[in-house]
Amino acid sequence: MGGTIVSVSRSGRHSFSKGQVGEIVIVAGLGVEGDAHAGVTVKHRYLVRKDPTALNFCQVHLLQEELFEELRERGIEIGPGEMGENVTTSGIDLLGLPLGTRLHLGATAVIQVTGLRTPCVQMDKLRPGLMRACLGRDEKGGVVRKAGIMGVAKASGVVRAGDGIGVELPVGEWVRLGPV
Repeated sequence: MGGTIVSVSRSGRHSFSKGQVGEIVIVAGLGVEGDAHAGVTVKHRYLVRKDPTALNFCQVHLLQEELFEELRERGIEIGPGEMGENVTTSGIDLLGLPLGTRLHLGATAVIQVTGLRTPCVQMDKLRPGLMRACLGRDEKGGVVRKAGIMGVAKASGVVRAGDGIGVELPVGEWVRLGPV
């Protein structure tokens, strides 16, 4: 099981979208070098207000390219980096991964999956209706969050579009992803 990196993005400021770049550097324990969300403790403005000493489980944001087609079908045009993701992927069901999955990006970088990104009202400032389009319901009526997954950097490395993604599933009982 594996996939491909479509695009990499980062922003040194707290902006909703991140600019596409040729490569990003993942730094173990911190996240994406030069990105506003990198760090040991939380960087998301809302979470900092709640507890600035809380651990940062959102160091790296990954989003599946397949969502873009689903959004296009609903009349919403979105491209890589616009939803704030650092890594846009293809060929992996990110939302179906269990908690603790390790994603091997490029030659050496490793991200451990910590949970689902929760769609927020800021999405509607980017494109009207985007937040609602990133929420759905499963067959049991439960909420499905489609805005990607979050993770922490476990091993450093340079990551570029076109690099492969290896999936290392956790040992033992699978735990379904929840929001972080």
